[in-house]
Amino acid sequence: VQLVESGGGLVQAGGSLRLSCAASGGTFSTYTMGWFRQAPGKEREFVAAISWSGGNTHYADSVKGRFTAFRNNAENTVYLQMNSLKPEDTAVYYCASRFPGALLASTPFDYAFWGQGTQVTVSS
Repeated sequence: VQLVESGGGLVQAGGSLRLSCAASGGTFSTYTMGWFRQAPGKEREFVAAISWSGGNTHYADSVKGRFTAFRNNAENTVYLQMNSLKPEDTAVYYCASRFPGALLASTPFDYAFWGQGTQVTVSS
């Protein structure tokens, strides 16, 4: 499975960005997908996860109510809509997939495939 993120950039605090993650090489509709982020000097942290159907989602407390994960299985793409961005959201954002049929999870070790990351910078 290959994952390619896009949509990162520089935005002012309070602004919005939408990240995309395009998947290839597998049966996308069977994968639980996750979003993680890593700021300089910090460990990679969980942001959001979405089930294979899109019917179930799970968010980190720090982004709940501001970020929304959704997917289009026909286009093999998962998205992360980020609203009300804060400077502390600045990080490299990664999408990741679990093995087929696996449930929602929030630790990096539970994910098998990773994209290369996209930088999100929020200025104050």
